[in-house]
Amino acid sequence: MSNPSNAKSKRKRKSATSKSSNNMWSSSSKKKRGSSTTSSSGLNTDNAEKLFQEIADEDDDQVAGMEGISQLCEKLDIDPLEDLRVLVLLWKMGANEKPAQISKQEWMQGCAKLNVDSIAKFQNILPSLDTGFLDQTEFKDFYKFCFQFNRQGTHRTLDKELVVALIKMVLKERIPKDRLDSFCDFVESQESYTRITLDQWTSFLDFCYECEDLSSYDESTSAWPVLIDEYVEFMEERAKNKK
Repeated sequence: MSNPSNAKSKRKRKSATSKSSNNMWSSSSKKKRGSSTTSSSGLNTDNAEKLFQEIADEDDDQVAGMEGISQLCEKLDIDPLEDLRVLVLLWKMGANEKPAQISKQEWMQGCAKLNVDSIAKFQNILPSLDTGFLDQTEFKDFYKFCFQFNRQGTHRTLDKELVVALIKMVLKERIPKDRLDSFCDFVESQESYTRITLDQWTSFLDFCYECEDLSSYDESTSAWPVLIDEYVEFMEERAKNKK
């Protein structure tokens, strides 16, 4: 016959084990329910998705176009036409799929990358979006993005009036003012150039980095696009007229 005290002891141990097991399951279950809205980095994915829904296009809730981006700028209290930080934000969020929009997938990935899920958090990172924080390699990538993002539909080029307005905003304080102003004067004065290609756009920045003194420019050995050759000729002619 078994000892009643031993049986009682076993029942207690069994009960304790069962209780412990239930607590572990309960804890695990709670953790799983929370992970559906909060990532390991602390991002509340539901909040990030809700923000996107507020700016998404009415006819396509998987995309936020320029109207939605403008609404985001209003919430952030920045000017979408004058404040370069909105382009830096879109670049950092990876809005590369199509021009003039950000997809829901890009938005969610960008929010995770920047760890932002509320307007307050977006506002907190605004100071870090100044282009002065970008090194030369990063800025060149951002500069290229600015062209691509501002394309319209399937067009591979930009209207020269848009180029002039955009390049003044993007390169302000990045290259010497006289170089920037003179290049814009040149583009505006050329009737043969109504639209600018990506190669011409990127070449101008590279040219500014590599050729600080125009007097050292040798067109015969130049590998730059014709646009750059003609810009240098324009500057030489301008210098002659000043004498």
